[in-house]
Formats: sequence, C-alpha cells, structure tokens
Amino acid sequence: MLPDIETILYCTDLSKNASYAFKYAAYLAKKTGAKVHILHVVEKLSNDARITLQSYVMSSKSRDEFLNHRIDHAKELLQKRQDYFWDVLAPTEKAVREQIASIEVVESYPAETILKRANELNCGLIVMGAHEKGLMHTFLGSVAKSVLRRSRIPTVIVPLPEKDETKKK
Repeated sequence: MLPDIETILYCTDLSKNASYAFKYAAYLAKKTGAKVHILHVVEKLSNDARITLQSYVMSSKSRDEFLNHRIDHAKELLQKRQDYFWDVLAPTEKAVREQIASIEVVESYPAETILKRANELNCGLIVMGAHEKGLMHTFLGSVAKSVLRRSRIPTVIVPLPEKDETKKK
C-alpha cells in the first residue's frame, strides 16, 4: 500500500530563495490534499553571544527588547515572504493556501525542533530548502544534514534554482 501524506512540515530559513522550496511544499500539498505547517526556528544565542550582549548592552530591558526583536523580526520577514509568494502565484493555484494549517516561529535549536515538531504534528513529509552559499553555508548545511541523518520521516531537500527566483523577468 502506498503511504498517505496528510501533513507536511515546511521548514524555512527565510532566505529570498526559500519560496522556491515552498513551491514544492505547496505543490505536494495540492497533489496529496495534505495540510502544511510552516516552521522557522531562530537559533538560540550561544553562551558567548549572551555574554557579549551583556557586556555591551548594560540595561536588562534593552537586552530583553533585542532578544524579543529577533523573534518579531523573523515573524515579520516570514509574513513578507508568504505575502509575496501568494501575490505572485497564479490565481488558479491560490486555493492551496487553505491547506496552510499553521505558521510558527520559535527560538530553539533548529534540527531538534524540526524533528520534534514533525513528530508532534504526525507529519508524513518534511520539506526544506537547500541553504544559500556564503557565510551561513556551514550552519544551514549542518541543520539539513542533521535532520536528514536523524529523521524517521521522509525528508525532501529542495536545491536552489540555477538563477535567483526572486528577480523579476
């Protein structure tokens, strides 16, 4: 018997090309009728980063505002990326938006949180975009590798397109 995919967890790094991977999550949702849960994980600050923050930002109120702003900024950026995705999607394809079950931004450890949420949501598939090249290469690559190594749920890593998908033609 073929597996039924009823729930998809789409994990985004909020890069400009992340919508390219979301196209695949939306396509798979449309074809299977699955619900889609969207997740972005803001990595927790390391102890060194927290100590540096305490050294340069004396006011605990200012530190708290900075930490809260990280989450708020990620939520705003995710909303902008989603708005753009739905705006440029063909009108005949927009019905898949009704299959979005949740949009979540959390501060935690990315790979662990992705795996935990996928299990909690009883997902049949995890969809992630491949990372962008550059300074974040190692971090984002390690998240995808960790998820692939440890997941018992089928996981799709969508490679970046040859050219920047965000540029208008």
